[in-house]
Amino acid sequence: MVDIFRRSEHVPPIVDEALAHLPALATVWMQIGVQNPEAAARAEAAGKRVIQNRCPKIEYQRLFGELRMGGFATGIISSRL
Repeated sequence: MVDIFRRSEHVPPIVDEALAHLPALATVWMQIGVQNPEAAARAEAAGKRVIQNRCPKIEYQRLFGELRMGGFATGIISSRL
């Protein structure tokens, strides 16, 4: 997986480089606020899964029933899953 935290306009060259150098790449993930339809279309055309404008931490919590008010689990918010 390639996880992109850069501004949307910087996504195309990152996706192009990932496609060129990571043959086993399965997913291109763009963080909250990051979207680029053209780069997403190129990755999808290459058979890669593309996720845009999402946070892995929030999605993990949503999928595993840990969401609370405000979209986060109660307690301390950390980078650990």
